[in-house]
Amino acid sequence: MATMIIEGDRTKAASGKTYEVRNPATGEVVDEVPAGGAADVDKAAQAATKAFTTWSRLPANKRAEILHKAAHHMLEKVEQIAPILTKEQGKTLLESRIEAQRFGENIAWFADLADKIHGEHVRLPDLTTYGLVVRKPIGVCGAIVPWNFPLTLAANKVAPAIAAGNTVVLKPASTTPLSTLACIEALIEGGLPEGVVNVVLGQATGDAIVGHPQIRKIALTGSTPTGKKVMARAAEQLKMITLELGGSDPCIVLDDADLEGAARAISIGRFFNCGQACLAVKRLYVQEGVYDALLEKLVARASKLKPGNGLDKDSRMGPMHTETQRAEVEAQLKDAVDRGAKVVYGGGRPKGGDYDKGWFIEPTIVENVPDGARMWTEEVFGPALPVRRIKDLDEGLRLANDSQYGLGSSIWTTSMAAAYRAVQEIEAGYTWVNALQIAHDELPFGGTKQSGFGKEHGVEAYLHYTEEKSVVYGGI
Repeated sequence: MATMIIEGDRTKAASGKTYEVRNPATGEVVDEVPAGGAADVDKAAQAATKAFTTWSRLPANKRAEILHKAAHHMLEKVEQIAPILTKEQGKTLLESRIEAQRFGENIAWFADLADKIHGEHVRLPDLTTYGLVVRKPIGVCGAIVPWNFPLTLAANKVAPAIAAGNTVVLKPASTTPLSTLACIEALIEGGLPEGVVNVVLGQATGDAIVGHPQIRKIALTGSTPTGKKVMARAAEQLKMITLELGGSDPCIVLDDADLEGAARAISIGRFFNCGQACLAVKRLYVQEGVYDALLEKLVARASKLKPGNGLDKDSRMGPMHTETQRAEVEAQLKDAVDRGAKVVYGGGRPKGGDYDKGWFIEPTIVENVPDGARMWTEEVFGPALPVRRIKDLDEGLRLANDSQYGLGSSIWTTSMAAAYRAVQEIEAGYTWVNALQIAHDELPFGGTKQSGFGKEHGVEAYLHYTEEKSVVYGGI
């Protein structure tokens, strides 16, 4: 049975309760894990507070050295960790390898920043003194991570936090704890001191993290309703907070676009991880002159995405993570069809044999989806793509912004003027121009509107895990 990681302990829940983690492709039990609660979070917070005293006072270059060694060791374990992720989450083994690799690379990227982010010297009017702005770590940080990219989204929080000198209490999603445990264990084996990152498991631990008085910052990736609840609870103790919430990313394709490049990017952007991504093409607006040609290319690509068990080398798309999530996507699709939409490809479940054991769904493309349909107004967290004809860029921009969300966006065009307008006018935290939707470590990632606030990735993420302190120095 898997255990939680709290300082030097590999511990069960204080209550003794457990639950099962199941494979979404087969329904089989992968492992049994502790169902932790408030007592376990308190123990983890105490351990993180103790570790902070030492970790935060290490010279920054020493902290960087430790993190690089830990990341290197973890990266040697990618081939062992990837199958664990596939078994508990469902994604293909290729997708799991990419994600496990990204976890270690993210730790290493922020390790590079640990001794390179400095404060400021400020010239003061009083010439007998001078001013400094010093950046200090916040303290113990709470990280709450969902199930769709459990390793990527954990690293987005853990990496900048510990590089800046903080310690962490990390809660993976209840359904995907095993690969996260393996990654953190690998970091500790590689030299990360015990207590710097503590891992608690179980649904009840999330609320306990948000409410614990010793945890001074909360970083959450989750749905918008969950984000609002966490924000309200965190406000009771004036905790710092970073929220990366839902998205419904628009993509605009104009008549002058590279259709082959656009089709490839849109297909990957919609169907990667069975469409279960915050950053994903979820609304497609195509100018009339290339609509039919692009749709044909998208259907051709979708037809090659063979659903199957993620451990099967022939599978090109794993199952959806839960029965509930599949049912939600199917309900959104039914709403569109009932309103007059036409399914161009897919729209059902693959049937027979092993397909009947898991939460499989076909990649789906839909056109003629009317205004007001759920596929436009809600986040579609699965492999279903609504496509709409547009007359021009003005219509595309209007529709792109007709959403409560503002996470990612993209445009395909060879017009510099059109690209400039999209960059300036689309209400989103990220815009890709003629590029695949990849969130780069070097660039800040976060949303606007109902997609949250604060940044992950980039120097900006590191700064979000520090506090500024002003110093007036008059000499000694």
